[in-house]
Formats: sequence, structure tokens, C-alpha cells
Amino acid sequence: MKDIRIAIDGPSGAGKSTVARRIAEELGIIYLDTGAMYRAVALKAIRLGIDTKDHESISRIMPDIDISVGYHNGIQSIYLDGEDVSSAIRTNEVSMGASNVSAFPEVRTRLVALQQEIASDNPVVMDGRDIGTKVLPDAGLKIFLTASAEERARRRYLELQEKGLLDKTFDELVAEIEERDHNDSTREHSPLKKAEDAVVIDTTGKTIDEVVAIIMGMAEKRFG
Repeated sequence: MKDIRIAIDGPSGAGKSTVARRIAEELGIIYLDTGAMYRAVALKAIRLGIDTKDHESISRIMPDIDISVGYHNGIQSIYLDGEDVSSAIRTNEVSMGASNVSAFPEVRTRLVALQQEIASDNPVVMDGRDIGTKVLPDAGLKIFLTASAEERARRRYLELQEKGLLDKTFDELVAEIEERDHNDSTREHSPLKKAEDAVVIDTTGKTIDEVVAIIMGMAEKRFG
């Protein structure tokens, strides 16, 4: 069991977190939401009044920022300077900020080291943008989830609407997702990229159950 490493990469809104969490539950292992760590950095910057595109200022706060991960009944919580910010990091502003700060090497170096430390001690399902290429290049199973920008915007629209946080039109969400895709794919350090040995799964039109079943079938073949 300790040797199980599953990397799930893909663009924002493709369903990575939901699918990864389900896979981890079914296998009885840890799920690590790496995106939450970048969101925590963005939240710190926003609270300090720092522009999340300001490389110099973001770099200055990294040595003193305290980000940690905890698990309660198998559910991940993310802590920023000792505060549970698991809910506070789920706004649109923080989401876009996370895309900005994740482009900076000082941020990625710090957080990748933490992610690898967690994976070295535990069987893990990890999702993000560069898990299969950078964080866990030796993962036994690598998945690249994708979906059309319109499908991802629709999911985001419904999610925000359900939470009472909807503050954008559908078209604005599509534009944000396309902008984030561009930022994530073209950044200089650890861009969003499919690992050569990753299996591509297009989730457009598929239910979460269908995607989970596909990946669980692969996991059973890879890990027995």
C-alpha cells in the first residue's frame, strides 16, 4: 500500500480534486490537494494587500509563511499561519491569485518540497498541474483530466451558485478559465503539461462516478 502513488493533472475545473478525493477514499489512502497550498499563498498575499502578480513582494513573504496540511476523518484541511483556511481559499479572487503565485519559482520550490515530503511517508493520490512531470515523476499511475472550457465554466457556475457565491456571469467564468489555462500552460516554471506516460481522460459529458470507475480500473491493474 505504501508504494501507491497516483498523480492526477489537468486544467482548472476538469474535476481533478473531486475525482482524486474519491479515488483516495476508495483505496483508503491520503488525498493531497496541492492547489489548496497555492491558494493559501494567494490568500496570504491578498490579506497583506499584495498584488498576486507582484513577484518581488510574493518572494519576500515566502520565508515566513506557514502552510501545513491536516487530516480529520480522512478530509484534508489547509492551515495558513495556524488558521484553518479551507473555506476561505475557495473564492474566485483567491483562485485567480493562486494561478498567479504558482508561476513564481520561490513558491513552487517551497510547496513542492512539502508535497514530496508528505508523499515520501504515505501512499497518496495527488492532484495539480505538474504532479506527474515535477512533483511525483515516479508515480505508478498518471492521469491527465481535461474538459472543454464551457463544460468547466458550467460546473464552476453551478458550484458557486449552490454556495451562494456566484458573482460572475457564465461568459465571464469561461473567460477566466481560458485566461487561467493560458497562464498555467505558458508559465516558465513547471507549466501545466501532460506527462509522457499519463493517460488522458476527457471528462466532458462524463459523471464523476464514470471517471472514478475508469481510474479505479487502471489502479487495480497497476497496483493489484
